[in-house]
Amino acid sequence: MPTTDFLVVGGLAALIGSIVQGSVGLGVGLVATPIVTMLYPHLMPGAILVAATVLPLATLTREVRHADLGGLGWAFGGRLIGTPLGVWVVAAVPTRVLGVLVGGMVLAALGAGLWSGRVPRNRGTLTTAGLVAGATGTASAIGGPPLALLYQHESGPKVRATLAVFFTIGAALSLTTLAAAGQLPGEQVTAGLALTPFVLTGFLMAGPVRRYVDDGRMRQAILIVVGASAVTLIVRSLI
Repeated sequence: MPTTDFLVVGGLAALIGSIVQGSVGLGVGLVATPIVTMLYPHLMPGAILVAATVLPLATLTREVRHADLGGLGWAFGGRLIGTPLGVWVVAAVPTRVLGVLVGGMVLAALGAGLWSGRVPRNRGTLTTAGLVAGATGTASAIGGPPLALLYQHESGPKVRATLAVFFTIGAALSLTTLAAAGQLPGEQVTAGLALTPFVLTGFLMAGPVRRYVDDGRMRQAILIVVGASAVTLIVRSLI
């Protein structure tokens, strides 16, 4: 059973992350992953992956009709390649190296988007984003930024629904692959299930923030969350 301190600390992190994700489309991994990794490394990445599977399902009950299923097809093609790569990373590559590399890549993509005004969304970029998200999402439970950057100019409902479909199927794929590789201990699954009430509560609390973001502020919110995600990965890896 998860300890009381894990439920308090991890639960609060999951709650805050869910409020962010319920508004912007991503955020549980950004907020909860660094905290759980630093304090309870033996529960990663499974605990956050399990908890992160629940929130997208809640989002889809409201906004599934807005999802860009065509673009997701190419992203999932990349994810199928990236997921086993992420399992290999969990077993073989130091987390510090991975965090710095991924954080640097996200910041570079963010900078390119700010410089040009728009990151092109096509078969190549969607597949690449899916591949990177599959590897980093499986290894660290932070996989949303690459795909979020490609949809930064879309409406709030489209961003949230598209990312929700990607996260739901992607997290299930990551968990299945980790389990098949013997990298998903039962205590990680139990810890993730214990966080789900906090995740659902955060989703319910996100309504006012969601309405604020949808009032012409979606792109700014995505850029802030994606930038914070990259910096968090780099800082966490270096310290």
